[in-house]
Amino acid sequence: MFQPLRHTLARNSRKRLPLITAGLAIAVVTSLTGCQTLNDNRKPFALKQLAKSEIDMVTDLNLQTVNKLSRNLLVKLYKLNPRELKKAPPGMTVKKRINQLFSYPRTVRFSELGDYYSTTAITRAFDPDFNGDRVFALMVGVTGMIHTSYNFQNEFFMLDSIDHQKLYNSARNLESVAWQINHKKDKNNELLLISNSISPQLNEVNLSTERLFSKMIALQDMMAMIAADQNNRTINKVVHGVASTTFLPI
Repeated sequence: MFQPLRHTLARNSRKRLPLITAGLAIAVVTSLTGCQTLNDNRKPFALKQLAKSEIDMVTDLNLQTVNKLSRNLLVKLYKLNPRELKKAPPGMTVKKRINQLFSYPRTVRFSELGDYYSTTAITRAFDPDFNGDRVFALMVGVTGMIHTSYNFQNEFFMLDSIDHQKLYNSARNLESVAWQINHKKDKNNELLLISNSISPQLNEVNLSTERLFSKMIALQDMMAMIAADQNNRTINKVVHGVASTTFLPI
């Protein structure tokens, strides 16, 4: 009589696993973004939410958070590198750059960059011979890489799937970007892009850019683990040094 009971308990545990995973994921996302409660500024219920599982809602939240961090990174880099915006077409502003990168449907081809996108755009940003807006090239690469890792989707529903390996690879590529931005220099041995500021009054370095990268990497890694667990797959954790300039495929 105990055998069926044990099977029933195991079956119920498996059913609860996605919900437990979703709850843990939401807790991690809110802790990374500094939110104090999930009840703040709650959006009204939408009918389309009935077509979403707990994992879908976690994926949506994760993607929204990574995009928000990307926008913050873009603004931060333009503040530290105002000369880059001057290389853009006349009349360009940071707000217009945000609209270019985050409007829907997403733009994946920019004539300004020769239609480079995702990791190929990042290589332009760190090319010493590139004369264009390096911040824009970098962020087209970063946002494009994240967009690609989520199958070019902005929202997820029950029949949608997500590739855990793409998410994992994007996290490793972000580590490489974070390293390159602190080490890549021009012919005059000066950094191609400034990512940290120094406060003379406090005699300390502002590492807010690195913290943004760290949060984005952590969120992509978390989502990769959730996707792998959901599909009963194993992440191929390839050896990829942070100093590598070769990006993993997405």
